[in-house]
Amino acid sequence: MRLEFGAVVILITVAFPAPAHGMSTYTIEEAVALAQAQNPEIAIAQKKVQAASGGFVEARSGFLPSVASTGFYDKRQQQTETRLRDEDYNAILRVEQNLYTGGAVTSQVAIARLNIEKQGYEFQEVADRVTMDVRIAFNELLLNRAKIRVRENSVRVFEEELKSQQERLQAGLVGALNVQRAEVALANEQPELINAQTQLKNSYLRLAELFGTDLRPGAEGVPFEITGELQYHSRHPDLKECLARADANRPVIKARQKDIEIEDQQYILDRSELRPHVRALSGYEVYSERDPDVGQEFNYGFLVGINATWNVFDGFATKGRMQATRARREAAAQALAATRRAVASEVRSAFFDLEQAERVLETETENVQTADEALDMAKANLGAGLGTQLDILQAASDVTRTRTTRLGAIYLHNVAIARLARACASSAEALDFGSKIKNAKNENRNAAQALDVARPPAKLSQR
Repeated sequence: MRLEFGAVVILITVAFPAPAHGMSTYTIEEAVALAQAQNPEIAIAQKKVQAASGGFVEARSGFLPSVASTGFYDKRQQQTETRLRDEDYNAILRVEQNLYTGGAVTSQVAIARLNIEKQGYEFQEVADRVTMDVRIAFNELLLNRAKIRVRENSVRVFEEELKSQQERLQAGLVGALNVQRAEVALANEQPELINAQTQLKNSYLRLAELFGTDLRPGAEGVPFEITGELQYHSRHPDLKECLARADANRPVIKARQKDIEIEDQQYILDRSELRPHVRALSGYEVYSERDPDVGQEFNYGFLVGINATWNVFDGFATKGRMQATRARREAAAQALAATRRAVASEVRSAFFDLEQAERVLETETENVQTADEALDMAKANLGAGLGTQLDILQAASDVTRTRTTRLGAIYLHNVAIARLARACASSAEALDFGSKIKNAKNENRNAAQALDVARPPAKLSQR
């Protein structure tokens, strides 16, 4: 007995209904763009960049004049006989300008500018990581959706096998053992389907979290839908090229380099406390004269002057700050070296996962066809009286296992590409360093692998 192809399509359509009216549907690139716009981690990193810009405005104020006004008024109660006036007041508008700060203002501006660059690299690092997470979550969702289709088809095959054995038992053609085997095979497959369905729900939750989407309390359906199928696209990266590109482009490495430059400027700022600071001031003052013998009560006029300070001895406070800054600078250098090693490990790990996925995919692509042929042979042998029902059940399980293993290899390949692209701070397309000759040889094979990889195996729908 053979299931018609139209029935399979109808079942898949029922299992995965079309998106409801008004529900958003995203491709993988649209999902990445949505996460870039709404992800809370990216928003936080962006605010840190804005905060660093505010710090630059504050530091730059040291080059500009400051204008301040002060004033007071008091009235005293006479305690003894005196000729002094019992009221006193003063108001002044003053303009001050730094003339020499020992390099303090210059280093503060440099630190603020470096902080902006550092936060920019931190922002890019977060954005790249979120992009990677979205691509991984998107492929995981496609994987789990494809697994459901395979598992549903497998359950359907075992249900038909159980029904067939029950009919044969009633006709006296087989014993009760055949029915029990079919029941066990069906019972073993149903939990796998339930697990795949649960994993699909979790994949939607993970992707919604990356989107920054709030799910309504009590909502049972998915808040959005995605398009596409789990597909394989051949890439041929070179490990040495990936390592060089990661060391040159990775934002986290550049951020750690900025940490070292910041500590260098902080050392100059600390050292400026050992040098004199000179400020020029000018203003206009209105004040009262309390002693009538000195002059009239109300007085006013312009003033100009220079204010200079020099800490001759501060109890070694500046020396301590400079010592601490040197230690932080050395720690920043160690952090840079550790970050470079960590990035190199990320590149190598993703590259090894990619190689593993390539090998597994190459093996399982051929194995799927072999498993399909084995299932046909088992059915033919049973019809000729040369095989057993157990052979068919085992062959059907092998087909399902090889198909899911192949889907897992495609998923692992796509995840490795996403991780490698993030580790190198590049796009997946830019990582394809393989020769054109190699690509040409594999073009037809890769195109065939990319078609309908998530569709349930045709042999599983045959009886």
